[in-house]
Amino acid sequence: MRTYTSPEEIDAQMKAEKERKKEEEEGAALNDSQVEEKAAKSDSEDSEEDSSQKRKGVEGLIDIENPNRVAQKTKKVTELELEGPRQLSRREREEIEKQKAKERYMKMHLAGKTDQAKADLARLAIIKKQREDAARKKEEERKAKEAAAAAAAAAKGLHTLCLK
Repeated sequence: MRTYTSPEEIDAQMKAEKERKKEEEEGAALNDSQVEEKAAKSDSEDSEEDSSQKRKGVEGLIDIENPNRVAQKTKKVTELELEGPRQLSRREREEIEKQKAKERYMKMHLAGKTDQAKADLARLAIIKKQREDAARKKEEERKAKEAAAAAAAAAKGLHTLCLK
């Protein structure tokens, strides 16, 4: 069986919801101001917090200092040395050398000094010569056809004159 809530109950629930949200906002505002105060204090207390970090397992029970364990220190951006000479890794050096070699090869290739460039130029010269020969042959064939057509027309013209 279905039950329905009355309008009064709905209004009461809405008021309670509004009050709860209002309290949360006020609590959040207080928390924000407390967080800001803690942030200001934490800047001066960074070194103290490092030693009192949350410890796992039995670390909190037994205070042991391991001389071999190096604590990870976070560096700030202002502490990084960007201006000093940076040592390149082997891969970076090899990549740079490869790029420079490729650029040198391309310059020599464009100048026609490499074996591949010489072979390309020789092939190009052969192709040009073949094309010139083919064009010359085509021109001769066209002239021969025109001469044959002219001779045929002349012979036809004489033949028609004879019949008249």
